[in-house]
This record gives sequence, structure tokens and C-alpha cells, in this order.
Amino acid sequence: MVDGIAERSYGKVFNQVAAEYDRHRPAYPDELIERACELAGIGLGDRVLEIGCGTGQLTRSLLARGLRVTAVEPGERLAALARSNLDGVGEVELLRARFEDAPLPHAHFAAAFSAAAIHWIDPDVGWQRAADALVPGGTLALIQHLALREEHSADDQQELMRVMAGIAPEVASDWPAARELEAILSGVRERRANVSEVWAWLGSHGVARERPARLFEAAEIAAVPIVLEHTADEINGLLGTMSFWARLSPAQREALTAENRAFHGRLGRPIRSSVLACLITARRRACA
Repeated sequence: MVDGIAERSYGKVFNQVAAEYDRHRPAYPDELIERACELAGIGLGDRVLEIGCGTGQLTRSLLARGLRVTAVEPGERLAALARSNLDGVGEVELLRARFEDAPLPHAHFAAAFSAAAIHWIDPDVGWQRAADALVPGGTLALIQHLALREEHSADDQQELMRVMAGIAPEVASDWPAARELEAILSGVRERRANVSEVWAWLGSHGVARERPARLFEAAEIAAVPIVLEHTADEINGLLGTMSFWARLSPAQREALTAENRAFHGRLGRPIRSSVLACLITARRRACA
């Protein structure tokens, strides 16, 4: 098991493969962004914060709704791509800084968004900083893709994990297990008193702390199941943008990409995988 500090250091790989990240990472369903805005009661002209904007994928969706976005991104290459992608799209201020250090106004934003990024932030700092940046009653909206256990893709996903376990057992042992939809929804309900426990459980991240339960009201989930079909090259391209890639040796990377191509060839069709695009929302307590 990788400890929290070491795990967060692997997030640097995203900046090293910024162009590939921009090309291969899947978008988030528009209905989840719309749902987050509805729950937050935000729209044209409202100020929102984005934590870890990457290349600006989610940012573009927020700007399209007329929101004024302050986006924080520590990676130099990622931030450069975001500036290019968002040029002329809307009103955005991009801060190239770690979220832990970013100069943010207090109680300023109606909502704070983060797409698959908040677990890369020091949890002893990040949850408090997010709450401090929000107005009382402001909404924290966290979005990510999760592995979903679903019959149409279960066999393909099992084979992909078998290959991973054979080539990189140290990675496979830490890989979050695919869960069925009802198990995910039930698990969130059981932990809804503390949004950090929800996020930790969903992605097997070491970010659970006691303090967030006093900062944010009960967490809620909205989710969209998606069945994806990939070629081997698309699968390999996506894997190359994930944090575990930095832990592999060149020989492991070569073996993994070759095995995935061989699997695709045996199937004679696209490789299927199921994901759950999920939105977790929590409201900043007025007394936090």
C-alpha cells in the first residue's frame, strides 16, 4: 500500500504527459455539471473556484454556463494547455500554484469544483482551504470516474486486471475494486456525514479526516453509468496518463501495452469497460 505522501507525489505525472492527458482523458457528462449548478443555485455571473483544472476540460463547461471561474493548477504544462484551450471562452483567472499555497480570497466563491483532483492535495490543508474559500452555504462539487462492475464489460475488465496483476502486481494490489452501482450508492449514503470519508472510500484515497464533517453538510451523490469501448491503443494511451504509470519500469510499460494489444486482437472487437461518472456534493456549514 502506498502511503498518502508518496501517493500524492505520483500526481506529478499528469504535468509530464500534459498533451496526452488532454487527448485521452474522457469528458464528464454534461448532466452532472448541470446538476451541480442546480444544487449550488449558481448561474450567469456567479464566481466559482476550480481546484486542479488540468487542461481546462471541466473549466470549459463551467464557462459555457456563464460562470466566472478562478482555476488553480500547479502543473506548468497543464496550465499552459489550459490557457490555450480556454482562450476567448469566458471569464477565467488561472492561478499556477499548489492549492495549498494559492492566494485565494476568504468566503468568496458560491461553489468550488474539483474533477479527479482533490485527493492530490494534502488533506490536512485542502478540506479547510476549500471551506474557507466558499461563502456560507456554498457548494463543494467533486467529480470523478469510478470503475463500475457491470455485466456487459465484466469479462473484459477482469482480463485487463489479470494482465495488470501479472506484470505489475504492486499496482494491481492497490487498484480500486470495481463495485456494482447499488454498492456505490449505499456506501456513499453510509458515509454522507463526512464528505472526506465518502471521497476516500470511493477511490481508495487516504484523504479521510474528522474535520470536514464540521466544515460541510451531508454529502450527496449523482451518478451516470457509462459503457466505454476502446481499441488497445486507446486503452494504452489512457493508462499512460494515470498516476501509477510513473511507478512502472520501462519493461513493465512495454509488456503491459503489448499484452493489451494481444488481448484486443484475440477479442476481435473493442475492449469494453464500465465506469460510473459520479458527482459528490456537500454544502459548507454556515458556522464552519
